[in-house]
Amino acid sequence: MTGRTGQNWTRPAVWLAGATLVLHLLANGHYGFFRDQLYFIVCGRRLDWGYVDQPALVPLLASWSHSLFGDFLLGFRLLPALALTATVALTCEFARVVGGGRFAQWLAGLCVLLGPMFLLDGVLFSTDMFQALTWLALGWVLVRLEQSGDERWWLAFGAIAGVSLNTKYLIGFYVVALAVGLLATPQRRSLLHRWVYLGALLAGLMLLPNLLWQQAHDWPFIEFGNGSATGKNIEMSPLAFFLQQASFTGPLAMIVWLCGLWAGAVRPKFAVARAFPIAWLILLLAFDASHGKAYYLSAIYPTLLVFGAVQIEHWLGNAMVRTAALAGVVVLGALAAPFTLPILPVDVFIRYQKAVGYMPSAGEHQRLGVLPQYYADMFGWQEMAARIAVVYASLPPQDRARAVFFGNNYGEAAAIDVFGGRLGLPPAVSGHNNYFLWGPRGHDGSVIIIIGGDRKHYEELFDSIEIAGRIDAPYAMPYETDQPIYVLRGMKPPLQDYWPKVKSYL
Repeated sequence: MTGRTGQNWTRPAVWLAGATLVLHLLANGHYGFFRDQLYFIVCGRRLDWGYVDQPALVPLLASWSHSLFGDFLLGFRLLPALALTATVALTCEFARVVGGGRFAQWLAGLCVLLGPMFLLDGVLFSTDMFQALTWLALGWVLVRLEQSGDERWWLAFGAIAGVSLNTKYLIGFYVVALAVGLLATPQRRSLLHRWVYLGALLAGLMLLPNLLWQQAHDWPFIEFGNGSATGKNIEMSPLAFFLQQASFTGPLAMIVWLCGLWAGAVRPKFAVARAFPIAWLILLLAFDASHGKAYYLSAIYPTLLVFGAVQIEHWLGNAMVRTAALAGVVVLGALAAPFTLPILPVDVFIRYQKAVGYMPSAGEHQRLGVLPQYYADMFGWQEMAARIAVVYASLPPQDRARAVFFGNNYGEAAAIDVFGGRLGLPPAVSGHNNYFLWGPRGHDGSVIIIIGGDRKHYEELFDSIEIAGRIDAPYAMPYETDQPIYVLRGMKPPLQDYWPKVKSYL
């Protein structure tokens, strides 16, 4: 017993999981709350079975986390750090289960630990933070199913898919693509057993409350998805979409997962491994054709990295070459890490970014400032709430009693709802995503505070317009800084009647 315990502590899974957690404990407290994190906190406070743009589980967890840690950012981001830690550990152990030695375990684990997209997933409290872990777990289950021949593993498959579907719908596309891939393997014989159908039923039952919510609200997620695909996301050619994958995983890791694709398609050690290259190709083409974001594929790479690392271990027998390969992953990963891990002070990062000459794309039609979008969206929110509170406090008592802040997007509205209460601000309203469903909250539009926008449009809708302040957050997205704060009075159509026109599902 003692010997076995001691041997477990020397496994790459233990060391790399520990390194992952320490790295994120050092970095995750920097910068500020991300736009979406504020929105999730507000959604979780107004708990429901679903929302316009995501299922219910992540908002619930975000609300709990904020209730526990408040504005202590490192504590709030502990859950994504733990999710990535588990992903790195499972990657190493998966490599061991499929026959990989210590080199394969180290290689696959390091590629995930230092992969740019995975580093970001370990920082942001988002709907993506469980995707890599759950997609990897599905791969683990399929391999264990083949190894054991026990069809009851389909129940585990269904449970994992059901949990993941309640965090983000994306895994549904993966399950469909995997199903097509499995038809090309002997595992298609599972269709003759009841367990695969029971697993599907379990996943469906776990998602059913959310589906009923979507149906009751006329399927807003479909409208949201169409809006993002047709106007928000950048269109890419298949080649550009493919090349984007290197920026998400890192160039050396890309070599590893390409080897994983080859190993699965040409030399599968397990028959079920052939399903993953098929699923990858289906998703690549489907996401590109539907104008999805290139990072939607990221969650499949830990699985492909496992098969690729095992194959490379078979090819590389020289200890020095293996050491050089691991060192290369570490060095290049460390150089790229500041772009997705907030480890550097922001002014130092800006200088580093200029020296490197690289600005990551957010995959959206947005003008960028001095920071990448995912960093820019961590700045300015508390300052914005403070500026709005000053404007609100300056209003005459009769105006203040009727005033409400209208957010142009859920980030602005959520910043007021999260930070503004302690400053004396009432809850915000907005037409963006789930804020639209929450409505004008009894406000008639007689006094509205808003940031920026089209003055001519305001002149058509309101009796008077006053500039009462200005937003100045140099690190924020350009459309969130250097903007006037308007106080609009006397909305000509009542806000409740005008409300259908403010709807924005993007």
